[in-house]
Amino acid sequence: MGKKAVPDWLNSSLWSSNPSTDRSPPYAPVTLKPESAQREPSPPIPPRVTAPPAPELVASLPSDPGPPDFSSEEISRQAQILSELSKKVINIGELRRLVCQGIPDAARVRPAIWKILLHYLPNDRVFWQHELDSKRSQYRSFKEELLQNPSEITRKMDEHAKHEELNSESRALLHRSEISQGEHPLSLGSTSVWNQFFQEAEIIEQIDRDVMRTHPDMQFFSGDSCFSKSNQESLRHILILFAKLNPGIRYVQGMNEVLSPLFYVFRNDPEENNAAHAEADTFFCFVELLSGFRDNFCKQLDNSVVGIRSTITKLSQLLKKHDGELWRHLEVTTRVNPHFYAFRWITLLLTQEFAFLDCLNIWDTILSDPEGPQETLLRICCAMLILVRRRLLAGDFTANLKLLQHYPQPISPIFYTSLTSCVAGARLTGFRLLNL
Repeated sequence: MGKKAVPDWLNSSLWSSNPSTDRSPPYAPVTLKPESAQREPSPPIPPRVTAPPAPELVASLPSDPGPPDFSSEEISRQAQILSELSKKVINIGELRRLVCQGIPDAARVRPAIWKILLHYLPNDRVFWQHELDSKRSQYRSFKEELLQNPSEITRKMDEHAKHEELNSESRALLHRSEISQGEHPLSLGSTSVWNQFFQEAEIIEQIDRDVMRTHPDMQFFSGDSCFSKSNQESLRHILILFAKLNPGIRYVQGMNEVLSPLFYVFRNDPEENNAAHAEADTFFCFVELLSGFRDNFCKQLDNSVVGIRSTITKLSQLLKKHDGELWRHLEVTTRVNPHFYAFRWITLLLTQEFAFLDCLNIWDTILSDPEGPQETLLRICCAMLILVRRRLLAGDFTANLKLLQHYPQPISPIFYTSLTSCVAGARLTGFRLLNL
């Protein structure tokens, strides 16, 4: 493919310009009534029209940021989104079309939209409350059943045994007290709660370490406050339950990074009751999201036609199709194996490549794909390569590998607009990435 066919905006140097600082965070702190602590303010989410800064502490944000800075197009699109959400039966296809280039979220509707796109909420609003009550009740049952310490389980078993013994004595029957195989801490039986506990201990330790490392620069996830510790505990619960309910995958390092955007958005829901149940809502949306990527996390499938290696090969083929010159320079001339950079891009859904708040905007596009998030993710990854093609074509192995493992920051409005426009626009015209 010739270089002349590449649109000029793909090589624009403006993508690396400094972002505007005149932003208005649409998410105000929500006052909750948690069981253990008072909710503290979380980092606000800026509107999509300008590139947000790296996540900071709330105290560092301006106290009076002024009115939101939206373009006329975004104001119109936001009005259309609100109109669609207000309908009794929401047109999912229309909603996807409206949000595929990001949600201008001054109205703070991203939590509801993500739940709809992840099939957690039906398109008929009449059933919303029933579905929420049912799922939240189910999640409470999961926690009661699967998050108990073996000591608590054996204590309940002892109480049940004593109750049976009293019944036997009342009938003048002798009862021999004994420790069952499942109750003994040294039991190796497959049904032993202690044996299962020790087998899961290593996974839980890994989850604990990863949760503590989740976005250490964000007060929402890290720190000594009761609020951040409560959020960490919610992440921990979700990941442990997922591991126990999905024994084929269990927990894979990095799942905490995929989980964090979901929990952040739902915990900042403007409706207090929804924010208070963010843990339950996040769990089911996390399960749904990973259902489209689960094969990438299964080590046994790495070399299969559905595993991560196959997915990375699809990205390579996509780049070759749309920019043969760039593909040849990367994989033939400089021998940059796409596995070196694309493994993290794909498995972590770009959460480590961009600032956290930028990722929320990119996820709007990923989640709005009717054919599933992985197809759009691959198109975004391909667009990321093409957007920095000038630097890649001028680089050798070392320079290109460093560039792709440390993608340029910060992203400016023109960069994000170009990225989402080429992906979303391609989807709306036959799911082709770029008309090169």
